[in-house]
Amino acid sequence: MGLDDTLGLHERALKLRTRRAEVLAGNIANADTPGFKARDFDFHKMLQQQQDQLPRMKVTDNRHIQTENGIVPAGSMDYRIPSQPTLDGNTVDSQLEHTAYAANALEYQASLQFLSGSIRKLKTAIKGQ
Repeated sequence: MGLDDTLGLHERALKLRTRRAEVLAGNIANADTPGFKARDFDFHKMLQQQQDQLPRMKVTDNRHIQTENGIVPAGSMDYRIPSQPTLDGNTVDSQLEHTAYAANALEYQASLQFLSGSIRKLKTAIKGQ
């Protein structure tokens, strides 16, 4: 049993949340840059791709639950479609970016708390308490 098996996707989710925070912060920082195109990526789509890369459990008994492995096409950074385009070509909507950044920060904290709980459970199991 390795840490990847125990912590699963949460480590990868934190990395994706960190990357998304960088992208959103870049959008906010360039809110006044003429011609700057706001970018983002679909977190859930990227996380699904990460999950598809994790090793799958093997069916060793006919009573095990059968699942299908849904394959998601490779995700990439997308440009935001502006709700109100500016004359200088900048597509950053500051309110949207700040909201997305705050939501991402909250979800990052939730992932950290879940990981912390998982690690605490492992420590308890190791100590035998």
